[in-house]
Amino acid sequence: MKKIIQIPGAPAPIGPYSQAILTKDTLYVSGQIPLNPINGELVVDSIENATHRVLTNIKSLVEEAGLSMNHIVKCSIFLKNMDDFSAVNGIYASYFSENPPARETVQVSKLPLDVPIEISCIAVAD
Repeated sequence: MKKIIQIPGAPAPIGPYSQAILTKDTLYVSGQIPLNPINGELVVDSIENATHRVLTNIKSLVEEAGLSMNHIVKCSIFLKNMDDFSAVNGIYASYFSENPPARETVQVSKLPLDVPIEISCIAVAD
């Protein structure tokens, strides 16, 4: 059985998918873009602010499922520009201070709504 997880008060996803799915002890978080769930505006004024927004969205979804960022075991980062890697890495590290999850970072030619970053992840309850 699967349970749909959504950030409370957030607008619906921009496509036919769920923000996250919890099944048994595993949470699958769809790719999150720097979209403010309160006002629906994109946060793209800097890669740092965009990265914070994405990770805050992920944190909200993980916590809505009754988990924490420490439960995340795998992240996939998609960047429009690999030159942003260092800045993203610095922000990312602040969300995973101990035992960071496995991860890959890839450059892509385009992301939804032409944002500079998208991150998906998998979290597993202890």
